[in-house]
Amino acid sequence: MSVAVLLLLGLGLLGAEGRRNRCYFNRTQERCVCYNLTEETAGSLIQCLAATVVEFRGGELEKYIAFPIRDLDDSTIETLGSLIIQKVIIADVLVPEILLARVLRFFSYTHVKELAFDSCVFQGTGDWHGMDDQSLPILSLSFNNVTSAPLMGNEQAFSSLSTWLETLQELAVTSSSVTSLPCAIGKVFGALHTLDLAQNSLGDGSLTPAFCQGAFPQLQVLSLQHNNLTSYHSVCEGVQLLQGLQNLNLSQNKLMADPSSSCQWPASLRVFNLSHTGLEVVLTPLPPNLEVLDMSHNHLRAVDISLSSLKKLFLSQNLLQAVPSLRNYPVLDTLHLDNNSIAELPWDEVTPLGQGWPQDYTCQSPPGYQGWRVVAVPVSVLRWHRAAVVAPLCVALALLGLAGA
Repeated sequence: MSVAVLLLLGLGLLGAEGRRNRCYFNRTQERCVCYNLTEETAGSLIQCLAATVVEFRGGELEKYIAFPIRDLDDSTIETLGSLIIQKVIIADVLVPEILLARVLRFFSYTHVKELAFDSCVFQGTGDWHGMDDQSLPILSLSFNNVTSAPLMGNEQAFSSLSTWLETLQELAVTSSSVTSLPCAIGKVFGALHTLDLAQNSLGDGSLTPAFCQGAFPQLQVLSLQHNNLTSYHSVCEGVQLLQGLQNLNLSQNKLMADPSSSCQWPASLRVFNLSHTGLEVVLTPLPPNLEVLDMSHNHLRAVDISLSSLKKLFLSQNLLQAVPSLRNYPVLDTLHLDNNSIAELPWDEVTPLGQGWPQDYTCQSPPGYQGWRVVAVPVSVLRWHRAAVVAPLCVALALLGLAGA
């Protein structure tokens, strides 16, 4: 087996002690995991030929930097093209970028659609000119808990990779201490529809440069979960140029209301996650065409908003004293209100929400009334059993109209 192919399939060479230097194939999962693979034990790679997912763990790739990596011959290219591997995971390895730059182009001969790096350290700089005008089949790229040089100043590498990156559809860079994204980088990702930047260090001022005019033009799903965002208005301003954005996750940021905000969210936004953000009041303005709104696990005492297109509203784990006026949500079909302080159900409002309500609906809790029809539950229980009132008290109120009859 050539060194080039070994590096292509085994970016995890030598590593954690305590495991044998070989690959293990799980036929049921069609997954092959290789530990401590060396050139001498590369023969066990043959077990991975029937896998759709191949994972390499451990690595000291710096010792292979000087190895000559030549163009592949026709038989090797044919072998790579016959593999059914769809996803490659590289974990717990130090990756010299100069080596990665020389090897990455060989993926063009495979059918690999997903490439993931987990707990890796990227070292040095690579000569990426070999990737000029080079396309790859990889559509999903992810980095979790990785360490690398700052993105600022690496624009040349992205330029050389642009032929591939402009076709990439999914990108995740999570738990990697990212503080900023240069505007120029976002413009490279012309086809990207999903971007996950969760658990990083992005602040309020980092979003406007990252999502500048022309950046991520096809983006639909954006996760900014668990960053350092605090200003609701700044976040709105930061993403307002993403005119195709449909799903935005801001959960686990400590958002605060701004004195006055006239920023308009993208009209395309349909799913908005504001859970675990410390909200004491509903922040405004909200995206006008929302269909799903999650404000669970906050400190809301009241919710007085009107969204004519809203279908699903999640308000669990708040401090609500009463059920919000459901007349403000004419097409609502799902409402979660468990773990609040609601003492009484608004029977006149919930009547039209589900066919057969309440006669054909049953309770999930309290335990003593599980399975009872709602109409048979004593009023005193509905009024005073605060721990169970509203969802999950009754399936009907946990999943309005969707609970079984």
